[in-house]
Amino acid sequence: MEKGIAVQYHNVAPKILSTATGKLLKNMLEIAAEHGIPVFKDKDLAELLYNLPAGSDVPQELFKAVAEVFAFCYRVNDSFKDKILPDYS
Repeated sequence: MEKGIAVQYHNVAPKILSTATGKLLKNMLEIAAEHGIPVFKDKDLAELLYNLPAGSDVPQELFKAVAEVFAFCYRVNDSFKDKILPDYS
């Protein structure tokens, strides 16, 4: 069964916003697509994060893995921004 986790980084540590499977996961992915939120697929990391309650901090031993996901998302967003914004320099 596919599992999805919404994670947010704000100030100190990444936090679990939500976890989902099935129809709820489908809805989560649709909302992400509508808002241009990048999706990173990693079954192993999803499995580790899925059982954490919403609102909890990501455990320190998973910081590096989650940081790599955020780095990927920032690269995707930066590339996307360059494609849609005109260059006024």
